[in-house]
Amino acid sequence: MTSQRKVYVISGGVTKFAKAHPDMDFRLMVKRAFDYAMKDVPDLRASEIESSRISYFSDHFARQLKAASMVQDYLGLNPKDSRRVEWGGATGGQAIQAGWETVASGRNDVCLVAGFETMSHVETWKGNEFIALASDTNFDYPVGGFYTGYYALMVQRHIYEYLRKRKFADIKDERKAQRAATEEAKRVMAMVSVKNHVNALHNPYSQYPEKLTMKEAMGREMIAFPLNRPSICTMSDGAAVVILASEDVAFKYTDRPVLIKGVGCGTDTMRLADRPHGKVPLFSWERADDYVSLKYPGVHSFRAGRTAALEAYKNAGITNPKGELDFVELHDAYSSSEIQTYEDIGLCRYGEGYDFVDQGHPFLEGTDYGLDLPHKGTMPVNPSGGLIACGHPVGATGIMQGVFALWQLQGTIGKHFGDDTLQIKDAKRGLIHSHAGTGSSVTATIMERA
Repeated sequence: MTSQRKVYVISGGVTKFAKAHPDMDFRLMVKRAFDYAMKDVPDLRASEIESSRISYFSDHFARQLKAASMVQDYLGLNPKDSRRVEWGGATGGQAIQAGWETVASGRNDVCLVAGFETMSHVETWKGNEFIALASDTNFDYPVGGFYTGYYALMVQRHIYEYLRKRKFADIKDERKAQRAATEEAKRVMAMVSVKNHVNALHNPYSQYPEKLTMKEAMGREMIAFPLNRPSICTMSDGAAVVILASEDVAFKYTDRPVLIKGVGCGTDTMRLADRPHGKVPLFSWERADDYVSLKYPGVHSFRAGRTAALEAYKNAGITNPKGELDFVELHDAYSSSEIQTYEDIGLCRYGEGYDFVDQGHPFLEGTDYGLDLPHKGTMPVNPSGGLIACGHPVGATGIMQGVFALWQLQGTIGKHFGDDTLQIKDAKRGLIHSHAGTGSSVTATIMERA
């Protein structure tokens, strides 16, 4: 990373994610989150905010072009600099990095990053159609339809590469082997669903908290095989904001700022069929021999996620994320993609994601999930409940991750949630991860307690 100023997150706010907020339009949702954030930094005046980066995914959902300008106006931030950010499912994560850039460059000392989505304005099928327009509408969209179908296809290939070939290689009948591997994957994906819904029980901002059992997680209706309802995030209304400041002024407003230690971004082709096969970009603890027979990235892994993580870790000086991170808030639009992302960001090697869950690593140590987890809590993932249980108002989602990471690192989960069950003891460093399309763009941001 070239020389630049240090950038801190000094405050954040979230409106509850919900199926609908009929009493609020997008401007009021953002204002509620903004007002909450401002209360945590009482010495900061709105007039001292020099710029804003405002994110929302779709003009279709907002029913308004230039909706970011309406938010800027509603917050009373005119005539300051403002930009709209849009990057599919990674819109919120990209907005945080856009805010980071404006402060790190020296252009501003204080920047507001705000995001929202009002997805309740349309029926679910129409919302899925709007979201699917973030795939290649010339090729993938006409033949694949909605995103759940794309992710079902991708996880089937992941299952084939990493379970069928390894754990079930002794079954000679190809169909029986794939069927057995798929049933194993469904069980592990259900564990992820249980984890995230149970975590969300202690998060008052979440949309779908639930004491979910394995029987319930595996038995509910199938949407696109092997993904069923508890394995899939939902459309939501919601907003979130973070306030970023340079080192020169951050400590003026709070004694607990959180440093943005490293940022990373990766991209890939929009069209799945265009993704080439090549060598795996390796972390320092991996060897090329580990992946000699792997066709990478194919459709089973997210090269953009691996690229983003490599850059973020390099910038933050991280050589062992499992040992140097205390938690991860990642983009679990599907329980399958959460498992795939463990491997992309180096929490385990490619092919070890299912075992990583089965052993209990991403679960919280002090929470009862009704599961036998021998290595519980070594690397908590989505302690907030993630997208599956919190909801996914796209433009707000990545910023929501930033807010929850801020509160984790400040040690103030109990203050903001009214319950400290989800507080990770003495958390020093965390990763937030935003993901768009079928893995066409990903951001990774490392946040560290100052």
